[in-house]
Amino acid sequence: MIRVEVVVCLGPRRWDRAELAVATGASVVDALHASGMLAHHGLSADRVVTGVWGRRQALTHVLREGDRVEVYRPLQCDPKEARRLRYRQTPGRARRVKRLAAATATAAAK
Repeated sequence: MIRVEVVVCLGPRRWDRAELAVATGASVVDALHASGMLAHHGLSADRVVTGVWGRRQALTHVLREGDRVEVYRPLQCDPKEARRLRYRQTPGRARRVKRLAAATATAAAK
């Protein structure tokens, strides 16, 4: 038996987590079914995106002791576009100060 952790991301700063023991040689899908997370949150195993320790993995990936299985939710918007929107909402002076600080740090590093 090996110990693994299963985490499902429900939304921004919201998650559900379970620690469990599975048989040696168990796959990601085995851990998901053993944890009961899929049924509890109404998810389908063939429609979820999963990873182990932040790296995307297939449902057939064999787990090792201490692995953290993660179920990811779909992105609501493109991260680059979200960054652009935040930048546009920043007042002009603050933008100039950030740009000046970045230029100064770059010059100091050379």
